[in-house]
Amino acid sequence: MVAMLGLATSLHAAGQALPPGTVADRVVIEKSTHTLTLYRGRDPLKTYKVALGPNATGPKEREGDGRTPEGTYIIDSRKHESAFHRALHISYPNSQDRQRARRLGVAPGGAIMIHGLPNGMGMLGRAHLLRDWTQGCIAVTNEEIEEIWRVVRNGTRVEIKP
Repeated sequence: MVAMLGLATSLHAAGQALPPGTVADRVVIEKSTHTLTLYRGRDPLKTYKVALGPNATGPKEREGDGRTPEGTYIIDSRKHESAFHRALHISYPNSQDRQRARRLGVAPGGAIMIHGLPNGMGMLGRAHLLRDWTQGCIAVTNEEIEEIWRVVRNGTRVEIKP
């Protein structure tokens, strides 16, 4: 039923975990479809539905604008302890983001992450997808961030597309 609602899409059966030892070498987030896809080479491994910032159209321009960035980044660190169930930090802002913010005379912001649900709110599960609610981050369920955390290493390329 979840797959029929379009809330779980994957090259593996809905709910089927990626096998132990799987390593993704690229993460692609497509804002228009609210998806995050893990890749190994050219092969997609698994796709997850995501929630974004409430002003998802267009690239992030400034701190507090509620937009999810667009561009190429890397996973540069991970947070075991945060306000959310696990968090993979994305290297936003890159040089283009900083230049854009400088032209606008604003701070570019930061702390953009792929994360699970707020601590204590894991019971929301996929219901969190009913609206975009982050401050510009990419949110998945707690079970999904556990899997993403396991297969995505620091240094992995992240592409965030419109």
